[in-house]
Amino acid sequence: MAKTITTPLDEKTARSLKAGDRVLIDGVIYTGRDAAHARLLEMAKKGEPWPLDLQDQIIYYVGPCPEKPGQVIGPAGPTTSGRMDLFTPALLEKGLRGMIGKGSRSPQVVETMKKVGAVYFVATGGAAALIADRITASELVAFGELGTEAIRRLVVKEFPVIVALDSDGNDLYKIGREKFRVAV
Repeated sequence: MAKTITTPLDEKTARSLKAGDRVLIDGVIYTGRDAAHARLLEMAKKGEPWPLDLQDQIIYYVGPCPEKPGQVIGPAGPTTSGRMDLFTPALLEKGLRGMIGKGSRSPQVVETMKKVGAVYFVATGGAAALIADRITASELVAFGELGTEAIRRLVVKEFPVIVALDSDGNDLYKIGREKFRVAV
């Protein structure tokens, strides 16, 4: 049975989620990929304010396809999260509480997640059109010139994810490999 959470995602709720939990997210999440992450860190180095407050927010690593007439957003499947690992610890230190993507994360990301009480969710790759149906609104927030890599504010309803890394450092990818190894 899936747990339903509503954003913003506070530390207590994030720490209550465990690797393998199926979760449905309601509320606001933001999009952002490596180009947007790099821009945010560049702004921070210059002492410039960010176009959004990441405190207790969730970033979805996605570059959505253009929407067709009548759609809120085009297909919106997850991108490989490892591409953001260089930037993620700094964003977590600024209050980011959750991330959605696909694939494993670096040891530095895991350690920072444990320190700040964050969670990493995975969304199903290859289900971009189905995931888009869970997005009820999309609004450009920053870096429109980046196209699909711009930061967008998405309103989601029952957005389906699985906890891949919890705030204790439990890693569903490692757990799954171990279970398979034992079964074989």
